[in-house]
Amino acid sequence: MNRIIWMGIGVAIGVIAFRKISNAQSALGPEGLNRAVGRLADGLYDFADAVRDGMSEREAELRAALGVDAVSDGQDAPRR
Repeated sequence: MNRIIWMGIGVAIGVIAFRKISNAQSALGPEGLNRAVGRLADGLYDFADAVRDGMSEREAELRAALGVDAVSDGQDAPRR
C-alpha cells in the first residue's frame, strides 16, 4: 500500500515537471519571445497612456485652481 502511494506521488511530480518543462521550452522559442516582447510593449503603452491621461487631468485641475484659463482682455495668456 505504501509503495502505491509513493508511486502515485512520483507520477504526479513527473507530470507536473513535464508540463513545466514543456511550457518553458515553448516560451524560449522565437514565438514565445515574440509573445513576451509584445506583452511587455503593450503594458508599456498602456502605462504611458494612463500617465498621459493623469497628467492632462491634473494640469486641467491646476489651471482651473490657478485661474490660468481665464481670459482677462480677450487674449490668451502667454505660456511660459
